[in-house]
Amino acid sequence: MDTHLLRTFVTVARLGSFSAAAAELRYTQAAVSQQIAALENDLKVTLLTRRPVAPTEAGARLLEHAEPILLRLDAARADITRMTLAPPACLVAALTPLAGGCPAAAPALAALRQRMPRLDVTIRVASRADVAAGVARGEFDIGLIDGLAAPGDPLPVAAPLSGVGVIEEEAAVVLPDDHPLAARAGVRLADLVDARWIDAPGASPPLSDVRRVAGVDGFRAALSYEGTDILSLIALARAGHGLTLLPAPAAVGAGFPAVRITEPRMVHRVELVHGTLRAGSPAAVLAGLLLTR
Repeated sequence: MDTHLLRTFVTVARLGSFSAAAAELRYTQAAVSQQIAALENDLKVTLLTRRPVAPTEAGARLLEHAEPILLRLDAARADITRMTLAPPACLVAALTPLAGGCPAAAPALAALRQRMPRLDVTIRVASRADVAAGVARGEFDIGLIDGLAAPGDPLPVAAPLSGVGVIEEEAAVVLPDDHPLAARAGVRLADLVDARWIDAPGASPPLSDVRRVAGVDGFRAALSYEGTDILSLIALARAGHGLTLLPAPAAVGAGFPAVRITEPRMVHRVELVHGTLRAGSPAAVLAGLLLTR
């Protein structure tokens, strides 16, 4: 299967448009159509409906295989590039919003600047999936991601990356003052399965994490928040728009009460993700600083 055709298919499916895919890939629209037709002819199946442009059942199944395959190819290219280039004079670190606030992050970056005072550092804030994919492709030199897990368990990270634990903290739920459970010292997650929740994947662990750790369905969103500002998210929860889970220090440190989760046993975990690290490179030095704090 031609990986160029596969990449064109994934782009069309993601954008839902042949013309938009052509613009992103810098092809003509006719070339994109020909490539999709060639892939469909190779597999002897229709992969995309045309009006609207959307994956068929076979196309959806191919996407499940195609995206990890293409990510592995990009990661291989990025790894080889990192091995052959001279040590960079700049560092691009990507963080999820909550990972950036973990106690190890800012001191480690400060120590890096002391060791390499001429280093140009750029910090990008992105979702967990975008941080991991960007590190794999070489767009970011290093990443910090966060999520919910059982104590000691790694976060689910798509291959070819794996994460290394940096810190684990108690998880807590932010409730309005008048919530029936607000006066408790702790609460079982199962008691909140039918509550109103805020879906804020850019600023808090996604609700899919909550369901996975709780082991039950439910935890449906009453409000969607597409920002990354944690204080705004807490304000929405405190005003009664829905509940949100955060690391306990993030809520308490901001001056807001939060009720700790007592069951199931769960933590808010921050992990370091990276590709091949050359000894002495800024990314390798930063990784060492993060993992020794």
